[in-house]
Amino acid sequence: MKYLKIMLFASALGLFASSCQTGNKEVQEEKFRYLADEFADLRVIRYRIPGWDSLTFNQKEYIYHLSEAAKSGRDIFWDQNFKHGLKIRKVLETILENYAGEKESNDYSEFLVYAKRVFFSNGIHHHYAEDKFIPGCSQDYFKGLMTASGQEEMIEEIVPMLYDPAMYPQRKNISGQGDLLLGSSVNFYDGVSRKEAEAFYAKMEDPKDPRPISYGLNSRLVKRDGKVFEEVYKVGGLYGPAIEKIIYHLEKAAVVAENDTQRNYIALLIEYYKTGDLRTWDLYNVAWVEDTQSQVDFINGFIETYNDPLGMKATWEAVVNFKDLEASKRTEIISDNAQWFEDNSPVDAQYKKEEVKGVSAKVITVAQLGGDCHPTSPLGINLPNADWIRKEHGSKSVTIANISEAYNMAADEAPKSITNEFSWDESEIALLKDYGAQTGNLHTDLHECLGHGSGQLRPGTSSNSLKEFSAPLEEARADIFALYYLADPKLVELGVLPNEEAYKASYIAYIRNGLFTQFVRVDLGKTVTQAHMQGRKLIAEWCFENGKAENVIEKRVRDGKTYFVVNDFAKLRQLFATLLKELQRIKSEGDYEAGKKLIATYAVNIDPELHKELKERYAALDLKPYGGFINPDITPVEKDGKVIDYKVEYPADFLQQMLDYGKKYSVLQ
Repeated sequence: MKYLKIMLFASALGLFASSCQTGNKEVQEEKFRYLADEFADLRVIRYRIPGWDSLTFNQKEYIYHLSEAAKSGRDIFWDQNFKHGLKIRKVLETILENYAGEKESNDYSEFLVYAKRVFFSNGIHHHYAEDKFIPGCSQDYFKGLMTASGQEEMIEEIVPMLYDPAMYPQRKNISGQGDLLLGSSVNFYDGVSRKEAEAFYAKMEDPKDPRPISYGLNSRLVKRDGKVFEEVYKVGGLYGPAIEKIIYHLEKAAVVAENDTQRNYIALLIEYYKTGDLRTWDLYNVAWVEDTQSQVDFINGFIETYNDPLGMKATWEAVVNFKDLEASKRTEIISDNAQWFEDNSPVDAQYKKEEVKGVSAKVITVAQLGGDCHPTSPLGINLPNADWIRKEHGSKSVTIANISEAYNMAADEAPKSITNEFSWDESEIALLKDYGAQTGNLHTDLHECLGHGSGQLRPGTSSNSLKEFSAPLEEARADIFALYYLADPKLVELGVLPNEEAYKASYIAYIRNGLFTQFVRVDLGKTVTQAHMQGRKLIAEWCFENGKAENVIEKRVRDGKTYFVVNDFAKLRQLFATLLKELQRIKSEGDYEAGKKLIATYAVNIDPELHKELKERYAALDLKPYGGFINPDITPVEKDGKVIDYKVEYPADFLQQMLDYGKKYSVLQ
């Protein structure tokens, strides 16, 4: 089981014709501008923290210290992405701070775009597509910038890393050539081949252990003098100075926590950071997942495993949030009926949970993002990872309201929409405008709360059985679970959908995105590599191919433009049911070969002519396919030397925030 977060971008789904209602009145009154910057294929968005003033002083102070902890691990994520990442970041920071030459030239503008791309991706590889991106200015110009900023001695080391396409070409080795680990730029393995890594952990795993630890989660695997061993992330170990800073702020947060329950699991998290003991990590997760009453919540740790080619080692990340009490009524209805959804799932009975335990769901307001969740953020989160914890103690699912709202509001500020460009007719446009945002949020709820939390492994099946294919297969499984139930009359009965036609908006958007529009994020000639994109493509392509006999999904061409139209929504739902059954079987049995075949057949390759057409049509809209965020600043308000409040300010300069973070939170450089 991976860290389960769904990363949907409103521009790709075509859902931004409608916007969420939370906070709209306040935004309109203050004329708050959400869209802060656009460059390359990226847009940077500001998000608000509605409800901040309704929090108590202690809650604000608690959030403040948790937010400082969320930013204190920033260096860890940079180093995990690439072993030279921190050094390259320092070079860029030094140029931006010290270069005093001409700044109006095209070359300098290209340098600025490159610098912002590196900060956005937390490294020199695209945050989503995995490939290294190259500066738009010439090598000689870049060398000149380094010389002018006092870094001439580093030119021979740094410049080839940035400009040579053959050096560190991919964050993960997605080429299919060479060794999976030795050919990857991520910093989870040092000199260790795939065969050596798998053999190392095979010796550690006990297939009979009903509560296995997450082997390798918080370590780098290295090879020295022919010996393979782990360097554990902990105080006194790898990343120790940054972890000490995180602990410092967690200790400050514990003093003003809402209750003893929070203080208890913060203490366990601190103990884990000090010792690196993964059994303690499990104890922390059990205590954390059972806290469903606190209003303020957070995640902080080595959680996300998608960047590891083997799907075992976790990047560091953090999110600080508090519950949106009104909006959470919807997710509470869903979680209260979790057993009904499990019982009525179309999967084999042996792979269903007889008793769904501890499923909690809520809508949250994010106050701060950190590590692998910043600048790009999930729209929903489902934790913890360990299957045995989820089975015995349950899981927490969240839908992030203010991040979804910011996506939608930023899209509303754009002059054009992809909804009109890629919809076949006015009836599709009307469905998306009427129900797109609502069904999009509900899809996230179902994906996180029920999809990831559904099903169970067959006894003796390892959670790592699907290896490098586990992430896209898991995202596909959760997505298709949500899609299947979006059309169920039960949702109308429960009052979370207005009528039995609304679900069609989600089916239209999902199929169009999976078959077509999401590929705008992929360079021409490349394949799909990102886990969420592969999952969507797998579902849409499988349904398209398996529904051809009955023309369930039709490819139409009008005026030289391609459209994908759902002709039979009921039959499409049955296709979802069939594929969901197979995806659950693959996971429950750990059927690596079947999972591999699904990915290879449906999830990777893009039709080159269709891809070219998409790129041209999208370029005409002048929209950016990826979005990320500027964090609000939470700062103490003092009077007579005493903190009396905490205020929120909304900076608008992404690059300046990155430079400020470099000064305040750099401890590993």
